[in-house]
Amino acid sequence: MPLRTAFFGTSDFAAIVLRALAASPYKPALVVTPPDRPKGRGRRLQSPPAAIVARGVGIELVQAEGVNDAGPMDAIHAAELDVGIVCAFGQLLREPLLSELEMLNIHPSLLPRWRGAAPIERAIMEGDSETGVTIMRVTEGLDSGPVALQRAVAIEPGEAFDSLSARLAELGAVLVLEALELRSRDQLRLEPQDDEEATYAEKISPEERHLDPGLPAIDLERRVRALTPHVGAYLELDGGQRLGVREARAVEIGGDPEPGRLVAIGDELRLACGHGALRLLHVLPPGGREMEAGAYLRGHDPPERAL
Repeated sequence: MPLRTAFFGTSDFAAIVLRALAASPYKPALVVTPPDRPKGRGRRLQSPPAAIVARGVGIELVQAEGVNDAGPMDAIHAAELDVGIVCAFGQLLREPLLSELEMLNIHPSLLPRWRGAAPIERAIMEGDSETGVTIMRVTEGLDSGPVALQRAVAIEPGEAFDSLSARLAELGAVLVLEALELRSRDQLRLEPQDDEEATYAEKISPEERHLDPGLPAIDLERRVRALTPHVGAYLELDGGQRLGVREARAVEIGGDPEPGRLVAIGDELRLACGHGALRLLHVLPPGGREMEAGAYLRGHDPPERAL
């Protein structure tokens, strides 16, 4: 018989993987995810993407603030599981759960590179040429457990978070199904990570959303790509307003303008940086909607400076 599995996940990334699992012989018997939370301007309750998928495919759903609490643990025990699958969950798994249930994690990086909370964003921000997906055994350490399977993918030139994340989620679904098939035949082999090679993907801080014109333009372009569309980067304009930047490209700039100067030429808006310039392609004005830079310039007085 196929292994009985549970799925521990939250985000859009996790929802893509869960759909694939639900259509496989390893359809989870249980999905654990956080509670609904208020979101948006109306502060209406919204379910995590994984919860929406679970309801849609008829999987038992447990929503809890803490997976290690008595309620979720009772449901996990009652499901008589063989393997737990963890994917973009956002909660720490502790003892005794880690000893009672074998846990396989789908991590979107080539471990031991980019352990931690924001591996996709950090790979883009650092200019990595490739990343990938790792299937690993969950331990008490931060993404430090032994590796079962790993596969690399190229980061395409100009690729933003949304595109790369979707590709990695699809790959994660393929790899975890392969891992479960091997595990069902007792053929899944685990290899320890080299801790000396580890790098850490810290959570994105609020300060990192600010595009500092003193930095090189290529660094700002990568930051915009890494934070679009889920976090969002912005320029602090002279005068106190923020201009969201949703797409931008690093370009050369003539002359020697002071970093922070914004130059409008026709439908183009460019920001002078510490090295080169950032051409703003899509922006988000305060209280407005996303638009091309040309449309923004036709409807607004061109800003002169960013801080």
